[in-house]
Amino acid sequence: MKSYSDDEIARMMVMDACFILEFSYKLCMGGFDENMVLAPAMIYDLLLIENQLPFFVLQDIFECTCSRFAPEIASLNKLVFVLVQVVNIFKTNLTLMENDDEGGEHDHILGLMHKCYQPSHPPRSDFSNSTIHSAVELDRAGVNFKPHHDPAPEWCMAIELESPTLVCFSWHWPWAWGKPTLRMPVLCIHDDTELVLRNLIAYEQFCPQVRNYITSYAAAIDMLINDQEDVAILVESKVVVNSIGSNQEAATMINQICKETNFLDFFYPKPWQELDTYYNGYWPRNLAWLRRTYFSSPWNMIALLAGILLFLLTLLQTYFTINPI
Repeated sequence: MKSYSDDEIARMMVMDACFILEFSYKLCMGGFDENMVLAPAMIYDLLLIENQLPFFVLQDIFECTCSRFAPEIASLNKLVFVLVQVVNIFKTNLTLMENDDEGGEHDHILGLMHKCYQPSHPPRSDFSNSTIHSAVELDRAGVNFKPHHDPAPEWCMAIELESPTLVCFSWHWPWAWGKPTLRMPVLCIHDDTELVLRNLIAYEQFCPQVRNYITSYAAAIDMLINDQEDVAILVESKVVVNSIGSNQEAATMINQICKETNFLDFFYPKPWQELDTYYNGYWPRNLAWLRRTYFSSPWNMIALLAGILLFLLTLLQTYFTINPI
């Protein structure tokens, strides 16, 4: 690697910091020059973990420039937060924590974005021993997938299982049990979603003091999605917005996002245990088998209806043979 003197490193950091502040200020004010056609791509470049600038450098330059000449910008955190809102991959309004509004400390811009995805009260972390079921399997068993209620829960990445008033996990009449609903954040999958997720996950991997909230969420989505059929169900349920065109591409991206990734926390043990308990109930399990066997394709349905019709005709023939008119 090329070696740099202290003066060269200082000059480089000052120039980078000035560019980031000017870029963020123009974005905050709602406009770029007509020649700034690469502005959208630049926003995502600022999230790359190899492009991070120490936040204290940005803070020092901010106090020398923006805080003096642009008094409408209250703090550096709020200025940079505009960038975070633009690259947000969830259809949820992010908010700064109370201690981050004015002077919260961060490692860099990526660290500030990570803090926006952290819960105010850390949920319980545990590794569930329950069996993993895909979205297709859960859908066949009667589980509904829906976005979070409005207003959204306290944690923007929360996943919760809502049970109906009457739910049965054992032998009972099929109309006596209800369908649970898995409430999830709306994930927007586009060309830059993988970039955002990978860099947030890399930040968690290299910082032991940062808990693995993004990695845990990515692992949970990976458990639900095996192929394009799972993505299709989540898209139809409006918990995923797929803007890259192909459901198979989206499934491949999700399945590869956590490969060779170590994580010590899983923040969704309760809903996964409840899903497994529900799926193993008598009627959900047999309903899933029935849909998988006889209703997985139009030809299977036609064969089933033809068999039922043939059986009814055989009964009628037998009856009129025994009791002729």
